[in-house]
Amino acid sequence: MRDYKMSQHFLRSPRLALVLIGHSNLKKRDLVVEIGAGSGVITSALAHRVRRVIAIEPEPATAAKLMENLAKRGIENVTVVEQDFREFELPKEEYKVFSNPPFHMSSEILHKLIEAEVSPSAIYLILQKQFVLKLLNNTRHYTSKLGYQLTTEYATKIRLPLKSSDFTPPPAVPCVLFEAKRVDGGLVE
Repeated sequence: MRDYKMSQHFLRSPRLALVLIGHSNLKKRDLVVEIGAGSGVITSALAHRVRRVIAIEPEPATAAKLMENLAKRGIENVTVVEQDFREFELPKEEYKVFSNPPFHMSSEILHKLIEAEVSPSAIYLILQKQFVLKLLNNTRHYTSKLGYQLTTEYATKIRLPLKSSDFTPPPAVPCVLFEAKRVDGGLVE
């Protein structure tokens, strides 16, 4: 059986989390879903930037540590959901996603998000660069079926490259911050 824990690479720095969030279109009024919140490096940064965060963390010990870290910082606009994202019911109101999910779940996560009854207005995911290149609809790289499906409703691009030293444990492959913003009537939100 494959050890999927090795496909989770956590951001090392809260400062980097703030920089990455600064490269998004997240606003103070937004509801944001975070998938695989870990101990809260991104969660804490999101909490200071948006109205409300739903932090999904399936591991009981990690979810407990996340709640402890949020309480220590006096952060009250985060709802921690101890659940596998695949079973999580997405919000019925407008929301955005900002996450550093386990790499082995990248495709499954994107399918769930874009096929949801209410899909997010913007998606920001830290992903393997090679996977992301297949999501971009261009002539320089092969575009996967998921990429074509995604680009029917979203404008997609790489927002920022990341270094392996930005993570613990460091990934063996290049990673990027991927952006997908919904296109409504030909206009990007």
